[in-house]
Amino acid sequence: YDSGNTNRCRMSQLPILTLTLNPALDMATEVHELVPGHKLRCTEPLLDPGGGGLNVSRAIKSLGGDSLALVAIGGLTGDRLAGLIRGEGVTFLSILGPGETRQSLTVNEGTTGKQYRFMLPGPVWGEAERSRVFTLLRATARPGGFSVISGSQPPGVPVDFPAQLAASMPETRVVLDTSGSTLTEAVRHPIPGLEVLRMDGPEGEELAGKPLPTLSDTAEFAQSLVHRGVAKIVIVARGAEGNVMADKDQKLFAKAAKVKVKSTVGAGDSFVAAFVLALAQGQTNAEALALGSAAASAAVTTDATQLCRPEDVMRLLRECTVSEV
Repeated sequence: YDSGNTNRCRMSQLPILTLTLNPALDMATEVHELVPGHKLRCTEPLLDPGGGGLNVSRAIKSLGGDSLALVAIGGLTGDRLAGLIRGEGVTFLSILGPGETRQSLTVNEGTTGKQYRFMLPGPVWGEAERSRVFTLLRATARPGGFSVISGSQPPGVPVDFPAQLAASMPETRVVLDTSGSTLTEAVRHPIPGLEVLRMDGPEGEELAGKPLPTLSDTAEFAQSLVHRGVAKIVIVARGAEGNVMADKDQKLFAKAAKVKVKSTVGAGDSFVAAFVLALAQGQTNAEALALGSAAASAAVTTDATQLCRPEDVMRLLRECTVSEV
């Protein structure tokens, strides 16, 4: 990956669309010690626009790429969120969401260095909001481009909602990064033509129904999903160890760089951003895996709501070597 080629790459980058239906106004602060029943004095909060797809678009922007973020926004919190997105220079279209956009709170405890994350659920979606999204996707998804469905699904949508979203963007390469029942559904009832499915290690073990202690266990499991038609590429993150990727032909592992972890928030989103951007710029799956691992490694060195910094990604890339499993 040559950072000197960023401008040339930008001109020859396939379109990337990200979708965030349950965004959050992310607040991060610190207290000296978490003590129940006491008034806890917090430091000045850091405010950032948050939510899976939105974080992916923010990281793509910082890496010199372009994307269009579709973001569901509602109420006064939504207005504030939109202002923060504009402030970061991310190109976005707002979808009118129901009720009030949610907030999330990350609290670091000074005495122990522990991090506590509080996520509010967000407003419940009805039929009207869902049909608005389908209409907007049909109008904005570009044939041959990438569409990233990332982050938690809003309350009130069916468990197969990502499949419905993908069906409204039939000619794009859909990347799904999800968890919980939505992930289980996508594995049990594969989404036709899904390009990439990403999950973390514990989710992989839950789906496999057994521990996956070694790299080769994880790689075999990932490739078994590919052979079953779950996705063309399956990625399983193994935390501080690195990332495993399988397609129909190969099983690869990219090492994570050795870094001091400040906060794991946003590591997965930074990975997806770099991985998809590399593919959109015509790089190979292996090159995309290395860049994704470098971006995830870079993200854990920044404060709670911050994502990867491009200079860190480029510095750490040489450590994120890719090998066959």
